[in-house]
Parts: sequence; structure tokens; C-alpha cells
Amino acid sequence: MSIYLDHNATTPVRPEACAAVARALAMGGNPSSVHAAGRAARALVEHARDEVAALVAAPASTVVFTSGGTEANALALESAVAAGARRLVVSALEHDSVQETARAAGVAVEVLPVTADGVADLAWLAERLGRWDAADGRPFVAMMLANNETGVIQPVAQAAGIVRAADGWLHVDAVQAGGKIAIDSRALGADTLSVSAHKLGGPQGVGALTFGPRATLSRRQHGGGQERGRRGGTENVPGICGFGAAATAALGDLESFQRLADGRDALAARMKAAGAVVMGEGAPRLANTLCVATPEFTSDLQVMGLDLAGVLVSAGAACSSGKVKASPVLTAMGQGELAACAIRVSGGWNTDDGDWNRLAEAWLEAHGRHAARRRQPAALGVQA
Repeated sequence: MSIYLDHNATTPVRPEACAAVARALAMGGNPSSVHAAGRAARALVEHARDEVAALVAAPASTVVFTSGGTEANALALESAVAAGARRLVVSALEHDSVQETARAAGVAVEVLPVTADGVADLAWLAERLGRWDAADGRPFVAMMLANNETGVIQPVAQAAGIVRAADGWLHVDAVQAGGKIAIDSRALGADTLSVSAHKLGGPQGVGALTFGPRATLSRRQHGGGQERGRRGGTENVPGICGFGAAATAALGDLESFQRLADGRDALAARMKAAGAVVMGEGAPRLANTLCVATPEFTSDLQVMGLDLAGVLVSAGAACSSGKVKASPVLTAMGQGELAACAIRVSGGWNTDDGDWNRLAEAWLEAHGRHAARRRQPAALGVQA
């Protein structure tokens, strides 16, 4: 049986979410219809909206359901541009859905640098916003709450103070943080904040954007008046119900989720003893995430070796059509030489200590074989 330790890519669906999806599928009905079946479907959607709102401590009226985190991020960025932003500041850590949307927006884009530990440079941000040109419109800053590769938790609340002092708009991609740490979108100072179901045990293909009073959303997907006129298209009722159920379950599991750090840190210690380097180790991180690089042991070899041993991890963000490439996040952290030698291990709601231990044994065995192969040419007097 395989050991699945790639939860940051997709977490297996929770039983509560499966049950909620099945109930919605069995019920049927279009939530925009006024007859009994439509009203029943609408009730399911609004109940799930309450559940997702509770996940991020936001008013339910501000939750807009989308097809996932990617669309939620795009809705925030494109709304800011529609509202007059002519220059976007995007942290070097952002997911491709933020980076690529910004580049495609037809406005100037600046990169907010990060420290060697993978934390956004707030001194740079304060200096940059302090000399903002009014011709660039209202400042817009995108900063994720927790990085999907390193797990490093960003100082979003402090950044919000800087952004608000410049009368700016702060967008927070909380997709990777949702269900893993407590989130209060208003206390964080987020003007818009995105979450996704499949990162916390819900189905794929559903997410949400919540917005505060300082943000002006512009509908980007036109059609009917669904989602209070903010997103056209019939709601994905089963997916939304699964999202709501997963959000409630994840909130209930927050305390036990933090205990994943024990197994993660024990694994990290064994890998470090063999020469591996933990990325972002000096910063606060999600309890489930370990990004570790091993000199002269490339990511693809590690991932394939572990896969053959029945342990599933990734080489970084699962957003590049299965490609294994050097991580831009690690490169931004000044780890360019190690970026191509990193793997990401991420546990979840159904991970136990045995999973971490099995990974440690499989990795140490793969590392030992690789080291032996590297020594063999030298022993034979052949240049490696």
C-alpha cells in the first residue's frame, strides 16, 4: 500500500465531504429555481457558505464560490485592475495562478523579494509603498498566507498595516493555509482572501474568494445573477457542499493537525544527518510541510526512488503539468544551487507517525544507493 505524503498538492477527500457530496447529488435541483427542489438546493449552498465563512472568520455574505483557488485569485487581481490599479506588487513566493494572472493583466508588475528563510521582506515593501506614484493607481499587493512549497507562514497582518497606510489593497492567497492554521481574514487585514476545497479534504474544482469593505469586486465570468451577481454560472452544488463539510471538519481538527510537526521534525532530523538541508527552517511553518534539499541528489531522482518504494511526494508545487523543474520559490530564497535538489513532503488529516517513518527509511535507502553510485566511478579512477 502506498504512503501518500503530497497533501499540499491535493488532500484525500474526507469522509464528511464524500457524504455531503453524495447527499447533494441525490437531491438534485438548481439553486436558482424557485420551486421546492431549487429552494432545497439553495439551502444546501447557503449552509455550505456559512461553513466556508467560518473557516476564515468572514461574513457569509462576502463569500463568493468559484471553480477553485486559481479562479479566486484571478477574480481578486482582475478586479483590482478593473478598479484602476496600474501596477501590481506580487511576492516572489506566489503561486503561478497569481504570478501568471498578474503578468497577463496588462499592467506593470513588481516582485516583492523574500529573505533567505522565505519570508516576505516587509522593509522593502514599506519603502516601496512609501514612494508610490499616484499615476499607478491604488497600490495592490499580493502575499500568500503560507507557502505551498516550504510551508513558511508569512507576516500578513504586519504587511496589511503597511498596505493600509498607503491606502492599498492586500490580496491574500490562503489556499495552502486553509484548514491548517486558524484564519481570521479580518484580523489579518486581508481585503480579499482565497481558499480551495481540495487542499483541506474537499473535492477538486471548487474554491472561494472572500472580500472586505475596501475591495471592489468586478464580475469576470458573466451569465446569470448567481453568487449575488459576482460570478455567473450555475453553482457546483455537490462540490460546494463537500467544501463546506470539509471546512467544518478541518476546523475541528486544527489542534490535532499541529501534532504533525512532531513526525515531520523527526523525519527532518534523520535526513539532515545524511546531509540534507531544510528550507525555511528558521521561520514559522505549517506543521505538515517539509521542504528539504540534498546536494548532488536531484529532485527527480528522489521522487522516482521514493515512488518505486511506494512513497508519494513531490518536487515542489503541483501546478506545472507534471514537470519537474527547479523551484522559483527556492531560487528567490537564494537557494539556486539547491533548488533542483529539493523535494516537498506534506502530510494531512490521515497521516500518522508510521507514514513519516516509512518515508525516512525509503529515503535513506535511496540516498544510500545514490551515494554508492557516485562513489563507484571514483573508486575505479573514472571522473564522475
